[in-house]
Amino acid sequence: MNCPHAEAAPAGRNTGVITIDPMVQDLDGETARLRDAGVLARIDLLGVPAWTVTRHAEARQLLVDPRLVKDIDAWGLWRSGVVTRAWPLIGMIDAGRSMFTVDGAEHRRLRTKTSQALTPRRLEAIRPEIEKFTAELLDALDAAQGEDGVVDLKAVFAQPLPMKVVGMLMGVDESQHAMLTRQYKAFFSMLTPQDERLALLAELDDFYIDLVREKTARPTDDLTSALIQAEEGGEPLTEEEVVGNLKAMVAAGHETTIGLVLNAVRALLAHPDQLRLVLDGEIGWDAVIEETLRWDTPTTHLLMRFATEDMAVGDEVIRKGEGVVISYRAIGRDFEQHGPDADAFDITRPTRNRHMTFGHGPHICPGAALSRVEAGIALPALFARFPGLRLAVPDEEITRLPVMTQNDMAAFPVLLG
Repeated sequence: MNCPHAEAAPAGRNTGVITIDPMVQDLDGETARLRDAGVLARIDLLGVPAWTVTRHAEARQLLVDPRLVKDIDAWGLWRSGVVTRAWPLIGMIDAGRSMFTVDGAEHRRLRTKTSQALTPRRLEAIRPEIEKFTAELLDALDAAQGEDGVVDLKAVFAQPLPMKVVGMLMGVDESQHAMLTRQYKAFFSMLTPQDERLALLAELDDFYIDLVREKTARPTDDLTSALIQAEEGGEPLTEEEVVGNLKAMVAAGHETTIGLVLNAVRALLAHPDQLRLVLDGEIGWDAVIEETLRWDTPTTHLLMRFATEDMAVGDEVIRKGEGVVISYRAIGRDFEQHGPDADAFDITRPTRNRHMTFGHGPHICPGAALSRVEAGIALPALFARFPGLRLAVPDEEITRLPVMTQNDMAAFPVLLG
């Protein structure tokens, strides 16, 4: 969608607009340009203007500022009709009522019921299941090698593992996992025509409505049934709210972990000296996970919040009704937060844990702990089983999918060694 009639920036404002590439052909270059543009950068998202925040300190402030809201009705371009359902990214913002799209007391009501199902005790209880899934997929990796020994680590291991875990949590039958993977992949891809994307959203809504109605009639021990039955924290959730929470959590719950696992493996294979520190037990896998989250974030740009009044940030002013994107990859490489070598991967970095890749404030990712648990099981098991693991192609031949919000690879061909 092109919006050439969107309003021009007033005199005296930052007019250097950075176009976010939908094909993700130079993510490192784009990240550097955003960071170098200052605390706030003006960006173009498929013809739609917005701000993005690129600094750690200012992002923390904005993410707890009640003047910046998730409610799409606060967006001037939406209210005026400049942005419509024809815009390819609209499904990531106007995604139905859920804890991801509301603020304040209503957000707390919707989030509380989900958080109760993802407590540390619950995560420890499902650890044996995650370990079992991991072992099964490592066997599948071994069996999937071609005659040349090459196997796609993403397709056979990193992608199905989090879908198995989130499917188990939500009570989604394993026979539906492949369908959901295809649907979400097509939804996020910028190559999918918008009419097809909107049809996909409708199909996903139908799937989750059927799931919720089935669990309402025959509840089981899963998050879907818990959300339906929860009475704590205010009024019970409506069917629309349960569907909205499920739809977004399955998307976030598997996409984030795919990126985390693959980005960690890629970084370690590119830095064999650091891999050796981990395999020799000198540095823990938690350090690998946190430095990967900082350096090569699973989410590149989080869409979108809207200013309910004028907000001064640094030398700029976000005007009432303007949209703000959180560019986590640029934030993770903030020189002020992580030092002049912020572009380097270093698992011994003192600030590796001081990132905010899973967000900050009321909307911090509810599945952050789950993603860490999955990666903390998958990564050591992978390298213990295949210590000679290596890329089957030069690193520069690995391509990213055309996804503007997720840091996702098309494939990750490896030799198991």
